[in-house]
Amino acid sequence: MDMTQHLAELTRLSSITGRERAVAEYLLEAWDPLVDEAYLDRLGSYVGLKRGEGPEPRPRVMAAAHIDSIGGVVTAIEPGGFIRFSPVGGVDRRLLMAQEMEVHGRRVVPGVVGTKPPHVTSPEERRKLVPVEDLFIDTGLPEDEVRELVQIGDPVLFRYQFRILQNGRISSRYLDNRASQAALAVALQELKGLRHTADFYAVGTVGEEFGAYPGAVAAAYAIEPDVAIAVDVTFARHPGSEKDAFPLGGGPTIGVGPSCTPALTKLIRKVADEVGIDYHLEVMSGPSGTDAWGMQVVRGGVATGIISIPLRYMHTPVELVDLADIRQAGRLLAQVVARIDHAFVEELRCF
Repeated sequence: MDMTQHLAELTRLSSITGRERAVAEYLLEAWDPLVDEAYLDRLGSYVGLKRGEGPEPRPRVMAAAHIDSIGGVVTAIEPGGFIRFSPVGGVDRRLLMAQEMEVHGRRVVPGVVGTKPPHVTSPEERRKLVPVEDLFIDTGLPEDEVRELVQIGDPVLFRYQFRILQNGRISSRYLDNRASQAALAVALQELKGLRHTADFYAVGTVGEEFGAYPGAVAAAYAIEPDVAIAVDVTFARHPGSEKDAFPLGGGPTIGVGPSCTPALTKLIRKVADEVGIDYHLEVMSGPSGTDAWGMQVVRGGVATGIISIPLRYMHTPVELVDLADIRQAGRLLAQVVARIDHAFVEELRCF
């Protein structure tokens, strides 16, 4: 599988929180050669199973990478065909003015976010951030055509622009968290050449950007994994963000904190050292903000870990990643899965 092309297709698809089906159905097709079986669960999360070797019951390892993304939703169509919208997820309001957008109605309708120009605003208005309720999307279409194509509740996305940059780097909307789906694809490919006794569940979870982790919780409840690893993105360094950020191209991060079971974190670090994967430790002293926070407390509790991919400009239309970090994150995940056996699971239960 060509990772660049895979990312291009993943970021093209609409998948704002609550409307993730397009990505989930794409994974059913794209990952079919990589898994033994796959399905969409009741909430719409993708679940792909790569069976391990040996007799049942086998250890179960679940890796969760959320497939939803931030965006907006149409709230009204006003006279003149102007579209009002409301943010979905952690949208940075500073970015919305003059932004190019897509409204996914009966077809994809491009538009621009408009508001009053500075010439007709008061000095007080110019000193403040424009409220979202004062913004609107102008598609340039007549009102009757807008009403025919767009309905209240339709998704609103940043305009799709997938950029291949220099030095193995990619910029696009929604690399949070499409980069992690690409890492899961790498892990599935790697596992085809590795002996592993554990059953591996690659799960594209819904609802993570909402904050309650419904997709991860429901999938973990159904799968009953012995080990669950959240694969997500973290902050990469750029001017002004050196603190608590990580070098782009320096490998994935391994989480340390309340969402991370110490014995599993120790194993992930040991595996990275053994196979020569560069990594950084990411201290998460509170809630991790990842699916691990939800999976950890399912049923009687699950041993959880976190592997993250450094990403610049999170929650903007120009998120940026290094393909090498994605490959290394996927490779690390596969090598960890290959080392999880009954003995390790028993060790976790005695912890």
